[in-house]
Amino acid sequence: MTDALPGAEFDAGVPHSARVWNYWLGGKDNFASDRAVGDQFAQLYPDITVVARSSRAFLKRAVTYLAAEEGIRQFLDIGTGMPTAENTHQVARAAAPESRIVYVDNDPLVLTHARTLLTGTPQGAIEYVDADLNDPATILRAAGRTTLDLSRPTGLILMNILGHVGDLDRAVAIVGQLMDALPPGSHLVTADGTDVVDGPAFSAAIDVWNANAPLAYHLRHPDQLARFLTGLTVVEPGLVPCSQWRPSPGATPEDLRVVDEYGAVAVKP
Repeated sequence: MTDALPGAEFDAGVPHSARVWNYWLGGKDNFASDRAVGDQFAQLYPDITVVARSSRAFLKRAVTYLAAEEGIRQFLDIGTGMPTAENTHQVARAAAPESRIVYVDNDPLVLTHARTLLTGTPQGAIEYVDADLNDPATILRAAGRTTLDLSRPTGLILMNILGHVGDLDRAVAIVGQLMDALPPGSHLVTADGTDVVDGPAFSAAIDVWNANAPLAYHLRHPDQLARFLTGLTVVEPGLVPCSQWRPSPGATPEDLRVVDEYGAVAVKP
């Protein structure tokens, strides 16, 4: 879950989902406020750490698929979150060193860390855009200004961010506007929290988050998440729990646990 507040200002006393997510993943780029709400959340929904790991593993597999099997060489990752291990650019460049990546977020701390820790290579470039998901036109202009050629197939990544858009129709429209600007052969990678596996516990924990954070998050049924894929050709196995999307051959039973986060990869025909 990554916030998208326009003009957000840094305040260590206010929890931010990018930093809470970092805490759940075992990172160190978080503050007492993030850890406090993260612990409250985990008390109500202990599987949130499994969700976080499952989400990160799905992203790795999906980006690897795009780079290694579909020949995607540029990625637009909106709602970047705190840099951790196996970021989009690291995964993409493991398959294709010339990959170019634009990360988008608007938390000042996220952007500061990203610009410090994530650097380009002679083969490819990385850019960091301070922008709001609710302004797709600005994101597209910034991404296409120097780093990405949006006339070429692009991997659009929207991980755990569309749940922050309260109105489902608006969220669907944002995805549509972004994909409409990309050519055929472009792919969407998306995942968000659901309410079908352990809905009551997850919903109770989300209530804690929404009472403490400046931007609410909304769990959605997979049927609602499927609307983000409208007009696209969904890659097998479809919209499924993240742990079930093309799991690695060496996946353990813990890796394969079904939790309340569904993800999919889809291509623009």
